[in-house]
Amino acid sequence: MIYTTSYKSPVGNILLASKNNKLIGLWIEGQKYFLGKVKEEIVKKDDEKILVEAKKWLDRYFNGEKPKISEIDLSPKGSEFAKKVWEILCKIPYGEVTTYGEIAKKIAKTMNKDKMSAQAVGGAVGHNPISIIIPCHRVVGSNGSLTGYAGGIDKKISLLKHEGVDMTNLYVPIKNISL
Repeated sequence: MIYTTSYKSPVGNILLASKNNKLIGLWIEGQKYFLGKVKEEIVKKDDEKILVEAKKWLDRYFNGEKPKISEIDLSPKGSEFAKKVWEILCKIPYGEVTTYGEIAKKIAKTMNKDKMSAQAVGGAVGHNPISIIIPCHRVVGSNGSLTGYAGGIDKKISLLKHEGVDMTNLYVPIKNISL
């Protein structure tokens, strides 16, 4: 059984989900992959211990603190490759960004490969089921483009600014629209 609760944040309403008293999901309302691959019965339970802890973590985060990811017992569901990517995301410090390419290099090294596809990394980053806490918003294109945030580019920008990221060399790409 999956337990859920809602949280009102500066970037929109958030749905938190847990299973076996571990956080398995944090989705901003309207984001891609909302609820991910959850197939089990879902029950609203505002007093579930891990969900209460996650709300307190988010309160601290949105109040300008820098809570540690390790303070929350996480259990994101995904492939072994995706989990390796998410582990790297958890090491990106507050106020900093990295690129899909840099993560690809780190993954390649851990897998004893010469190289790894940045697109494959992007897929794993985009399917992160515990956004904000597992900071996928801190990943940008190698040229500084703010791409690939399932919650929306506007929310990615808000989170980066909230964390004090220098936005000088970052930009929102313009889509090529043919007439």
